[in-house]
Amino acid sequence: MAIAGKHEVNTDEFEGRWNALLDGLSVDRLSSLFLERVLRLEDYRDGTLPASEIRRTAAASFRTLIASLRQTSNQRELAAVRQDIALEVGVSRARAGVPVESLTSAIRLDFTVLWNELMLLADPADAELLVRRAETVWHVVDSYAVQTQATYLDERQRMAQEASSVRQGYVAALFGPASTPPELLARTALELGIAEDAVLAVAAAAADGAGQLHLAAAAASRRGAAVFTHPLPDGLAAFWVADSRAGSADRETMEQIRGIRCGLVEPVHGLAGLRTAARTARALAALAGDGDRAALTMRNAWARLARHRLAETGVPMVPDVDEALRQCGPVEKDRLQEAVRSYLATGSVARSAEQLFCHRNTLMNRLRRFTELTGIDVTVPEAAARLVVAWS
Repeated sequence: MAIAGKHEVNTDEFEGRWNALLDGLSVDRLSSLFLERVLRLEDYRDGTLPASEIRRTAAASFRTLIASLRQTSNQRELAAVRQDIALEVGVSRARAGVPVESLTSAIRLDFTVLWNELMLLADPADAELLVRRAETVWHVVDSYAVQTQATYLDERQRMAQEASSVRQGYVAALFGPASTPPELLARTALELGIAEDAVLAVAAAAADGAGQLHLAAAAASRRGAAVFTHPLPDGLAAFWVADSRAGSADRETMEQIRGIRCGLVEPVHGLAGLRTAARTARALAALAGDGDRAALTMRNAWARLARHRLAETGVPMVPDVDEALRQCGPVEKDRLQEAVRSYLATGSVARSAEQLFCHRNTLMNRLRRFTELTGIDVTVPEAAARLVVAWS
């Protein structure tokens, strides 16, 4: 039992009642109230930031703040989650041109909305509980606000650096239509603070993925890694030194960008190779579809890129496989395609048979039947390569 003034307070009861109040909070309602109020701010109601985006980040913020107010929560994990949300909000608001004063006003609404809802849920008997927890609520929201403001200011600084005419002029020259002269490469390397022959990595994202690439660059900056960005007519390009050492900031950047829907080329040997690599990265990014959740590379998307380029010539890669397979029933067709795709992926009859839970003779018979119907012998490397590209 704990003593508070002249009254004995059962801390377990207090904790239970506090969690009950938190359970009563609706993230959807909190987000709606926040959106309604924040859109009254001049810099938010001009439509630069879509209302759907403001609501999405508000919901993520309130969900994490509520979890952080529970004494039984893993505060270390939640602090990391709050940092990630603060990073996203800070970067996006900076890129949208929201002034820091408006950002601060919007963040303060988190506390106001959250506290007002707790007051509405509470009973008169909860007065002492609310007094005891007011400081906790303020501390959690304020720490989130400080993190958001810090990431915002960092991103504004990055934007100022990007806007530097001299530095960006050098970066732009690397992505220009003509090869960069050797003397300009040397000056560029000196200006960017990297070796002219450094091993690099380059990524390119279409317009709908540029935001995620900006976030990765901002996160890299916080880790002490230098990621150089260059706006493209159809998106964004970025490059950095490819440091594969365990625990290095550049390696963490690489891992993060590998999880973004973009085109990624690595390694790039020196600044002189950056222009060609960037063109390849842009071509890979253009192939990304709604089903892609990670970077496209020459390792995982070479066949797709080859099919796209060959399709531009109008020359078919293989005869009409689908038409040929219509000669068999749907069950047989599925089994034949399953067998061929497995064999193309493994290159081994034994491994494919094991993968498909069938006898190797059964698999060989299916491959032979596929050849009879389509005229394509997938055990011949040249024919297999054409089918891999056609089916990519």
